[in-house]
Amino acid sequence: MTLVDTVRPTLQRARTGSLLLGPAFVAAIAYVDPGNVASNISAGAQYGYLLVWVIVCANAMAGLVQFLSAKLGLVTGMSLPETVRAHSTRGVRLSYWAQAELVAIATDLAEVVGGAIALYLLFDLPLVIGGVITGAVSMGLLLVQDRGGQRSFERVITGLLAVIAIGFVTSVVVAPPEPGSVLGGLVPRFDGAESVLLATAMLGATVMPHAVYLHSGLARDRHGHVKEGPRRRVLLRATRFDVGLAMLLAGAVNLSMLLVAATTLRGDDIDTIEGAHAAIANHLGSFVALLFAIGLLASGLASTSVGAYAGAMIMDGLLRRRIPLLLRRLITLIPAIVILAIGVDPTRALIVSQVVLSFGIPFALIPLVKFTSDRALMGDAVNHRVTTGLAWGVAGVITLLNVMLIYLTVRG
Repeated sequence: MTLVDTVRPTLQRARTGSLLLGPAFVAAIAYVDPGNVASNISAGAQYGYLLVWVIVCANAMAGLVQFLSAKLGLVTGMSLPETVRAHSTRGVRLSYWAQAELVAIATDLAEVVGGAIALYLLFDLPLVIGGVITGAVSMGLLLVQDRGGQRSFERVITGLLAVIAIGFVTSVVVAPPEPGSVLGGLVPRFDGAESVLLATAMLGATVMPHAVYLHSGLARDRHGHVKEGPRRRVLLRATRFDVGLAMLLAGAVNLSMLLVAATTLRGDDIDTIEGAHAAIANHLGSFVALLFAIGLLASGLASTSVGAYAGAMIMDGLLRRRIPLLLRRLITLIPAIVILAIGVDPTRALIVSQVVLSFGIPFALIPLVKFTSDRALMGDAVNHRVTTGLAWGVAGVITLLNVMLIYLTVRG
């Protein structure tokens, strides 16, 4: 047997495995959206490496949730909204759709505002014009999915995810943190009530409802309804690997935001994305700040298109109604443009959108855990008892934290 004969099967398996990857990278965009940027940088600027453990724990929780979502779609051949429809009455479906549609609008608000801020930082464009451009470009990305299919859309979004990673990770390469300090940040602890509040915001806003809905549909669309057997086991392993890689990348990006702030921005008053950009330019130079703004723009463009895609999947799954792509885009885009046009502070708009998103968390997580723990629905792919216990724990913790975040935000 020659070396070529030995290597060829390995390369073939690697190529076959790589073809199964992709859906999780689309869903992972939700974890590096503009809503995460200011909070992560603020955490590092205020508390240094203290809250590194929060990002690690949040990423682990998100990984479990996203795998369960993908597994539901792959095993049942239905998205989470479709599964909810199949197991609920008409009144429940309509109420469920109403809150999910509100969540989709709030999601688009955060992403369009983030894209508008990035265009302001890059080209000094007014926020309204930046919002319109962000919406128009995201429309183009959705046309890629509509005309070219899911695989083409996955490639484009994965490419934007790479741009996001470069934009935010470069800062850490330029100003590397101390390894010992980073390791010390893995020990769970707090430093006063304000650090508890910030950690609650970071954890509570981690899992986005639209990403949970979307991932189940992405897995279904990619693999179809796969019956019990060896092929389904292979696909589930590939899905686990897909989720692991995607969440590792998203976690690295979020961690980079905190680390660059802890290393170079400690003590600065960072409460807006514009302030974070200015501080990075002051400490690390204009080139690094440029990459930061480009990463933020890629984040806004990718996340708003993914959010609109999720909104269409929610409506189709719950109501079995499809509307033209342009109209679907306008439904969630117009409120964001109106917010920017009337002069609402963009950072405040981001905060409010995160509170609205928090209301949708239980509606996504509780049915997901319930369905994936149902043997009659999932067959041999039903959650292990340990997995079910962990999943209910994650759902409970995230829901509680979001309730706390809503209360603290409203009270403040």
